[in-house]
Amino acid sequence: MNNLETGSTLAPRDAVMLAAGALDANRRRTALIVLATAIGVAAVVLLASLGEGAQRFVSGQFEALGTNLLVVMPGRNETTGGPPPVLGTTPRDLTIDDAYALAAWRDIEAIAPVMVGNAPVSVASGLEREVNVLGSTASMQSLRHLEMVQGRFLPESDPERGAAICVIGSELRQELFGSAPAVGRWLRVADRRFRVIGVLRDTGMSIGTDFDDLVIIPVASAQMLFDRESLFRIITSVRPGGDLAAASAAVHDIIAQRHEGEDDVTVITQDSVVETLGRIVGTITLGVAGISAISLAVAGILIMNVMLVAVTQRRAEIGLLKALGARTADVRGLFMLEAVMLACGGALLGLGVGLGAAFAVGQLYPSFPVATPRWAMLTAAGVAVVTGLVFGVVPARRAAALDPVDALTRR
Repeated sequence: MNNLETGSTLAPRDAVMLAAGALDANRRRTALIVLATAIGVAAVVLLASLGEGAQRFVSGQFEALGTNLLVVMPGRNETTGGPPPVLGTTPRDLTIDDAYALAAWRDIEAIAPVMVGNAPVSVASGLEREVNVLGSTASMQSLRHLEMVQGRFLPESDPERGAAICVIGSELRQELFGSAPAVGRWLRVADRRFRVIGVLRDTGMSIGTDFDDLVIIPVASAQMLFDRESLFRIITSVRPGGDLAAASAAVHDIIAQRHEGEDDVTVITQDSVVETLGRIVGTITLGVAGISAISLAVAGILIMNVMLVAVTQRRAEIGLLKALGARTADVRGLFMLEAVMLACGGALLGLGVGLGAAFAVGQLYPSFPVATPRWAMLTAAGVAVVTGLVFGVVPARRAAALDPVDALTRR
């Protein structure tokens, strides 16, 4: 038997044909193993594609607005390690005066106080529906890059003086006025009347706001409509070339001075949102990778168990190969080749299914930029092949260790 321990007499082409023939002879078993491997690979590819798409979508939304925006929100989302707040205290409301106090900082270019609410909107014809109402100023147009299809946006005016004018979204215009001109018409928002002075161009969703189905009124009018002074947000822009970090720190300082020393606001920048989303998507991707790794491990165990059974069933075949001169390395390589072919088949099927599913999502949701990162395809396919190799070692060694005489006599 010593002459069987080293070397190889089986030509590569013959080995491939033998391995392919063995897999073809057990099609149901082969299909089961390939499917198990493909599920894990497809899961990695699809979820990585969706995660990459989510990051690109949010980044694109903020890049469309510009990279120099600061969004100021009431309340803090972090702790500083100092003494706990007094029980029962709440952050101060943001006001219009707070908003325009930020203009004192040298790099602040534009400011738009924002108030948001929901109210019934109706017209003289009797049509009525609930819509979102946004109160702001003329600066909102430049800060959010809003374009008009009819009329004009809110004019420059005293932010503390309300006017009975409004700008509506294109979808709302169609529902309330049909094909008739909307500019100059009156509509009722809750218990107040507003004259339409402009219609927004189709914009769609932008950072969670549907500008196509929206009424924009002066911020002072919104305060009267909703009977409150507190702002929902303050949106500011930093001058080109300005220091965004310094401006953010200045916002904290200015608000703290106005709120009796309490730094009770959160300032959000594009980079911080994208970074946070990246961490979330990264965590989800790791979780999915873990689940997919379990799936691939199960597929590997399936490959090993099925091939161990195959070794028992193919004892006579193995004995005949050795009797005809096949060496230990030939038999071991043959079973390893079968394991790799199964893993590669599953990897290719999984890549096809994953890419196909990602493409289908992109077709169903054109605004969502689904993209498959190359690392996901390479990693998923590589892990699948390595899994096949690792779990194919035991059956291959067992097959190679069979004595030809014992194998042929089925002892």
